[in-house]
Amino acid sequence: MKKGLTMGALAAILAVTATGCTTQRYWGGSTAVGNNTQAKIGLVTKTDTNPYFVSLRQSAQAEANKLGAQFTALAGKFDGDNDGQVTAIENLVQRGVNTILITPNSATGVLSAIKQARDKGIMVIALDTETDPASAVDATYATDNTAAGRQEGQYVKAVLGDKPPQLLMLDGTPGSTVDTQRHTGFLQGFGLKDGDPAIIGHQSVNGDQSQAQQGMENLLQRATTVNAVYTLNEPTARGAYAALQARGLTGQVVMGSIDGGCQGVQDVKDGKYGATVMQFPAKMAALGVDAAVDYAKSGKKPSGFQNTGSMVITDKPVPGIPSQDTTWGLQNCWGK
Repeated sequence: MKKGLTMGALAAILAVTATGCTTQRYWGGSTAVGNNTQAKIGLVTKTDTNPYFVSLRQSAQAEANKLGAQFTALAGKFDGDNDGQVTAIENLVQRGVNTILITPNSATGVLSAIKQARDKGIMVIALDTETDPASAVDATYATDNTAAGRQEGQYVKAVLGDKPPQLLMLDGTPGSTVDTQRHTGFLQGFGLKDGDPAIIGHQSVNGDQSQAQQGMENLLQRATTVNAVYTLNEPTARGAYAALQARGLTGQVVMGSIDGGCQGVQDVKDGKYGATVMQFPAKMAALGVDAAVDYAKSGKKPSGFQNTGSMVITDKPVPGIPSQDTTWGLQNCWGK
């Protein structure tokens, strides 16, 4: 029996090591809540390297420390690593957390693991990215991504003015609600629909800077008339800018983005793209931790979608689009 237990423990350790998650797991524990129980919170982000999710994780950790909650942060290996997130959820359930905060890589890919967690009495809150259906989690704290995409589209269209649009679109991860909502919102703000001939090319680049640069280089081989670019997020915008710069096209292209990180705001200040739409992940994370602590103490759960807001950041404002300049943006990037 002793040998069997040792082999079982070794198998568990190897399974954990293979997931690519970022924090050591602890097995067992209780998920009971109420009567001022201590909050045990697990955070699962899409990756542990994207600055956006680093900021979100740091904010959650700081809020948990302030409120005396136990906190564990896990992540997939890359943006789109659905299997890694499923394994992370399973590990947190084994550890005995009473709340899981998650930024799902896929709107549907983690639903089974989330249901299993909720069936055990664990509250699950989505941060940044909605599940499909939204009722798969107890509550969601996130940017209204359709509205953020609409703000980006309105800005790019306004700056382009009367020029007939020749638009390239660098999308995110197919199947992600963030990807779908921002893409849809951008086209709404710009006044186009999918399939419009003004869209001369699009490619999914998973929100990754290197993939975005390669994707833009591929598109530019057959779309040299481009004068407008949609990017899902700021790493995508940086990759697109590098490809445009290499071809000497930056001066003739209006590009927008979404995130509002300090580096992204600096990129806008440096003229790499016209505007970014700032989100507030620090607010999402703090609200999620606050809800987790309240749940542990009282058993009360939040519900529904809570919009944490967005703001256009640009040094070239246009009439009719509320915005802040990059000085304000650098002071408030990601809600710090």
